[in-house]
Amino acid sequence: MEALRQDDPRRFGRFTALARFHEGASAVRYVARDAATGEVVLVTAARPQLAAVPVFSRRFRAEARTAERLAGGWVSPPVDLGEEPEAPADGPEPLWTAAAYVPALPLAEAVAIAGPLPERALRILGAGIAEILSRVHASGSVLQGLAPGTVLLAADGPRLTAFGPLGAAASAEVGPGGQLSVRLGYLTPEQIEGKEVSAASDLFVLGLLLAYAATGTTPFTEGPAEEAARRIAEDEPELDAVPDPLRELIASCLAKDPAERPAAGTVAAELALEGAAGLARGGWLPERLAAAVTDQEARVLALEPPEDDTEPEAGSTEAAEAGAGAAEAEAAESGPEETPEPEDARPQDSRTDGARPEDPRAVPEPQDARTAPEPEDARPLPVPPADASQTSASPAGAPPADASPVNAPASQAPTAAPASASVSDGDIGEDRGTTRFLNTGPRPPQSDRPTTQLALPHELTAPPGAALVPAAHPMPPALPAAPGTPQQPQPQPHQQPSHTQGGPAPYPAAALPAGPAGPGGPGGGPMVSLPLPPAPAPAPDPGASRRTLLTIAAAAVGGLVVGGGSVAALGSGDTAAATDDKPAPKPRRTLPGQAPEPRWIYAHPASESSPLTTAVWRDKLLVVTSESQASAVDLRTGKRLWQRADGAKGQAALAAGDDLVFVASPTEFLWLSPKNGKVVHRVRYTEAFSDLPGLTVGRLAGSSGPVIWFTGSHTVTVKAPKPKKGKKKEKDKEVVQAHFFAYDIVQRKELWRTAVPAGRSPGTPAYRVVAERSADVLVRQDAVSLTAAEVKAAKGKGSVRSFDQKTGKLLWTKKYGAASLEAATTGDEDGALYAAVGKDLQAFEADTTKPLWRVEGSDGSWFGTPLIAGPLIHTTERSRLVGAVERESGRLVWRRSTEVPGIGNAPSLTLSSSEKTLIAADAIQVTVFSAADGERLWKFQDIGSADPKGATVSAPYRALTFGETVVVQRDRSFYAFPVA
Repeated sequence: MEALRQDDPRRFGRFTALARFHEGASAVRYVARDAATGEVVLVTAARPQLAAVPVFSRRFRAEARTAERLAGGWVSPPVDLGEEPEAPADGPEPLWTAAAYVPALPLAEAVAIAGPLPERALRILGAGIAEILSRVHASGSVLQGLAPGTVLLAADGPRLTAFGPLGAAASAEVGPGGQLSVRLGYLTPEQIEGKEVSAASDLFVLGLLLAYAATGTTPFTEGPAEEAARRIAEDEPELDAVPDPLRELIASCLAKDPAERPAAGTVAAELALEGAAGLARGGWLPERLAAAVTDQEARVLALEPPEDDTEPEAGSTEAAEAGAGAAEAEAAESGPEETPEPEDARPQDSRTDGARPEDPRAVPEPQDARTAPEPEDARPLPVPPADASQTSASPAGAPPADASPVNAPASQAPTAAPASASVSDGDIGEDRGTTRFLNTGPRPPQSDRPTTQLALPHELTAPPGAALVPAAHPMPPALPAAPGTPQQPQPQPHQQPSHTQGGPAPYPAAALPAGPAGPGGPGGGPMVSLPLPPAPAPAPDPGASRRTLLTIAAAAVGGLVVGGGSVAALGSGDTAAATDDKPAPKPRRTLPGQAPEPRWIYAHPASESSPLTTAVWRDKLLVVTSESQASAVDLRTGKRLWQRADGAKGQAALAAGDDLVFVASPTEFLWLSPKNGKVVHRVRYTEAFSDLPGLTVGRLAGSSGPVIWFTGSHTVTVKAPKPKKGKKKEKDKEVVQAHFFAYDIVQRKELWRTAVPAGRSPGTPAYRVVAERSADVLVRQDAVSLTAAEVKAAKGKGSVRSFDQKTGKLLWTKKYGAASLEAATTGDEDGALYAAVGKDLQAFEADTTKPLWRVEGSDGSWFGTPLIAGPLIHTTERSRLVGAVERESGRLVWRRSTEVPGIGNAPSLTLSSSEKTLIAADAIQVTVFSAADGERLWKFQDIGSADPKGATVSAPYRALTFGETVVVQRDRSFYAFPVA
């Protein structure tokens, strides 16, 4: 942070500039304050010379809209996007955005202060950035916004401040005719080879960034600077100084082949399984950096606007004059050695040859850098010999009148400038280390092999004072002026400034490769491609009907799961805003890959025990049971309505008609009022099942309409038989008897019961209804409740029982292929059963066990419980793959990864009420897909509301749907998200 300079704007709309925060190639960031509210913000203001270029203006605003869509988490929400500029009357229109100020240090400055980051800080840094990338990549887009100056380290985690190539630019340059060239600081092997960037390109740059944070330098620094591009493309990275646990992951991000790099979600989970926010609880910055952040916050809060501030608006003619007094006063107080001298106050170089003073910090360009062939549209015009008078008569930068046409033979070389004159950046042909935003021209440019052009709409407007020169006729290099002739100034690129006191450190040595762009390429490094992805096509609606059976997901603790993120403009149905001359429409508020804004958030009180079960009642209430009570939350507002101690340890609530909430507690059935939780009816097991004294009711097996199915057991005493004469009487035996029940919760009466084998101690078997048909219900027993004798008799194969719907009579017991005791199984009303067999999913005729079809799974994995939805079956695997197959044929429709790494429990699945959206929930995250085609819509990871010093939340996610909403739960936190 440094004092304002005399030419800095003093006002940005309602905000008053207080200090410079960071200077980039395309923009300067200022600390500013709203005088009315006291709100402190960071204003990002484009450089006036660049803001005057229409294509830059559109691109700048597109990246601002991207930041708005990504807002939340590790992206500070925009406060003001600035007003849309009108045609400037007397100068360039100011171009700026404002975001909430968060005390933070740029990564480069942090490394300069405290050296390489420790492992835990590296994990949090990498996981936070990877979480942002995962949201971006979910839309098929690429960010290209990572650099040491765009990543900030705040007290609670990292922040990203650039959302496209402009924000991350290491240099930005306006050439003749309004051409804009942007150079990124970090490049990838595919960019060097002239290939298009992809999501994997962001992962390579993330690897470079993490290696820099871990070592203080980039992993490709050994060797001449002019060979930096070759080293990135060919050499293996130097990672010896990277902490051992992170070396392999960073090396995989730096793989030459993009296909071998991990996905962003994988990197995020491997670095911080509980999420970056979870790992950062209790503080994450080294002591020196934490102190620096605290000190920065104190200095910002103490900032006051200059006393002589006349508050001119940004871009006005009074802006420079208004700040002169403040800058001089600041310089007088700080001393000449502490405050950088304003650039406009520095003495001009005394040379008259037009060359810029050599910057000792700049990476030298090899002398042979421009000897390789260039594309025709990038070659300078041949310049005939000219005497001094001719040269002095032409303004610098303008081609001589008799200059040869652009298609002149290649043998006609331009006249070389003397060694003392440097070629101006941007006044001649294309530099392959830049991306050109092309202006109008008589013919389209021709791309050479190692470059990828981004052709944007042709502009008829040049920046003020620039000559309108066709892009296809680049200007020749400036010739030396005649003795005594004043030299016209040459256009200069805006480059990343050097390190200033209190400001960010410069890029590491190899961050700006100036070597060839591939074999024989010109200096400046390889060109950066900026792909503009098309808008995603809308997904078709699946024609599916909901089945009548509602399998109960109520269970004991941890057992309930109810079913279970560019360059220019990122997704959301937008194409790149920079390609449209019309004003951009108001952006949508969500970004593919980013969870939408929750309709409400509910935090279960910390003073109460954690939730055991959760259920939706009539699309009106969220009923939560815990060890101490049952409570209800209004699904419209997320506010708690009531709590009732009688419902303690209850199973998941059900609808008993239209006006009662049914809860099964350990000792009784309860019917509660949905308005206030008052107990309306109560049926104790000792009363309802008086002939079964001491009945223990097990987990509900399933429900359909008003009917519930459950198991129960009780202990009876079997008297020993009368002994034979002369024999001793044996002892009476305690025997567990078990039954399978059907019960109507509306009529409050038992429908039937059937004796079944008792389960493992304490004796109640755990049943689960896998299918309801017109004549019977199909039931499967959980393997954990089988007795040792049953396990031995099963010989590793699971079975399914059929019970008559009306009488409860056991009809048959069958086994299906090699389906194991633990195999996930479900069925449909049409008589088909679907079971995991080995690593595959197989369909059978339920009544005959005849195999119908098989879907092959991934190696080392197996399928979880599938979900039936009309003509489709949605599948889930332990390898974190989710998909859909045709129910009739088993043909694979789609299969996608949740991008959670490794093997774990298969994600639990649930569908939205419309069956258009599929939600997959596991212990790591919730991933939302389009049910019809598998498009990944968004992901969600809960950072919770726990005390920063409290225990890390490790509970799995749960998902419940109603109407156009999905309620995502993780332990005590509930989020209501809109879904289709």
